[in-house]
Amino acid sequence: MSINGMQRISKLMAQRGMCSRREADEYIRLGLVSLDGTPVTELGTKAWPTQTITLAKEALKQQGNRITIILNKPIGYVSHSVTKAYKPAASLVTRNNYYSSKKSKTSLPKFPIRGLAPAGRLDIESQGLLVLTQDGRIAKTLIGNNSIIEREYLVRVEGSLRKNGLQLLNHGLLLDGKPLKKARVGWQNNDQLKFILTEGKKRQIRRMCELVGLRVTGLKRVRIGRIKLGDLPEGKWRILNDNEHF
Repeated sequence: MSINGMQRISKLMAQRGMCSRREADEYIRLGLVSLDGTPVTELGTKAWPTQTITLAKEALKQQGNRITIILNKPIGYVSHSVTKAYKPAASLVTRNNYYSSKKSKTSLPKFPIRGLAPAGRLDIESQGLLVLTQDGRIAKTLIGNNSIIEREYLVRVEGSLRKNGLQLLNHGLLLDGKPLKKARVGWQNNDQLKFILTEGKKRQIRRMCELVGLRVTGLKRVRIGRIKLGDLPEGKWRILNDNEHF
C-alpha cells in the first residue's frame, strides 16, 4: 500500500503501460528511467502519480526489438508448463515450425528465442490462437486486470441446452460464486457455438456450457482483439508484424 499517495515507480510504469514491473526494475537498475527529467538510481523509488516518468532511448530501442509470436496451438500442448508431464506450447517455436506467408513482413529470428511468455491461457484440450511475447506491454494489454480485449472461440457442443440456456450464456451465469462479464454467444450451426469473451477464467467456456446442459467436444480460439488465426496452420507460428495491433 502506498504512503501518502506515492507509489513505486515500477508500479506506476506498469499501470501506464510503459512496460512490466519486472522490466521497469531492470531499466532502473541500468539507469534508463528518469523521473521529472532526473535519472532514477535506486530500486523501490517512489513517485506521485502526477509526476513524469520517461524511458531512455536505449530502453525504447530494446522494446522495439522484442518480438511477439502467434502460434496455432494443437490439442495436447499446454500454454503454461508447470511440470514435465505436459508438453509446453513454446516447444513448438522451432525453425521447422516457422510459417512465412506472402503477408509476412518479418524474417526468421535468431535462435534460441529467449524470454517468450504466454499472454493468456489455452488448456490442453483446446486449440487455436495463442500469443507468446517478450514484451511486457503486450502481456499487460492482453491479461492485465483491466483488459477489455475480445477473444473469439468456435465451440462444438453436445447435450440438451436448457430452456433459457443461450440467454444465460450471454449474461447471468456465476463461476466460483462471482458473476461473469457479459459475453456474446450464438449458434454457428446445429452443433457449434461462437463465444466472444472479454475475460478468461480457467476452463471458463467448458464450465459455462456445463451449467446450461451442454458438454464441449471441441474448442478453438480464432481471434484475440484484431488479430485473427487466419490461415496459420496447426502447430505453426509466425511473428506479429509491426503494423498489427491487438
